[in-house]
Amino acid sequence: MKLVFATNNLNKLREVQALVPHQIKLLSLADIGCEEDIPETSQTIEGNAKQKARYIKEHYGYNCFADDTGLEVEALDGAPGVYSARYAGKAKDANANMDKLLKELAGIENRNAQFKTVIALVLDDTLETFTGICKGSITPDKKGEGGFGYDPVFLPKGYTKTFAELLLSEKNKIGHRGKAMDLLLKFLNR
Repeated sequence: MKLVFATNNLNKLREVQALVPHQIKLLSLADIGCEEDIPETSQTIEGNAKQKARYIKEHYGYNCFADDTGLEVEALDGAPGVYSARYAGKAKDANANMDKLLKELAGIENRNAQFKTVIALVLDDTLETFTGICKGSITPDKKGEGGFGYDPVFLPKGYTKTFAELLLSEKNKIGHRGKAMDLLLKFLNR
């Protein structure tokens, strides 16, 4: 089976490649010649995932899955949420995003947060979605060199290390994207 993973984010691609069994040939956007920015204009994480997956099927004809992920912080009423990548501006600068988040949480005791990933799968004429959530909290400062995005400030529940301090294999076991991918793979294997 061939499936396109509709992302230009090489970090996401690497995470997902580590989870996909060898009988699924995973194609990247570069593999299919998709160089344009796929629209993400929905007001929800689920809507953006669906939009990206449908775009590839409609414009390139491939069965495809796409994800959208947001960091939802309780004390900020779920922000940055769907705007996580552009929280500090259109540049999608991870350090600027984390700095803004830490500044907004300064002096706030409730640092509960969750990462939410929704994967949309377009398989022939069907559309399915799979959601993975990882609960945790926001640390007072950045820790770790691994991962990407908000990983240096996200402490998964029950752990003493941020996502950026965990090995990729550890993060994939407990993380939001790994959980959503697990549901996707179970669906494909049924």
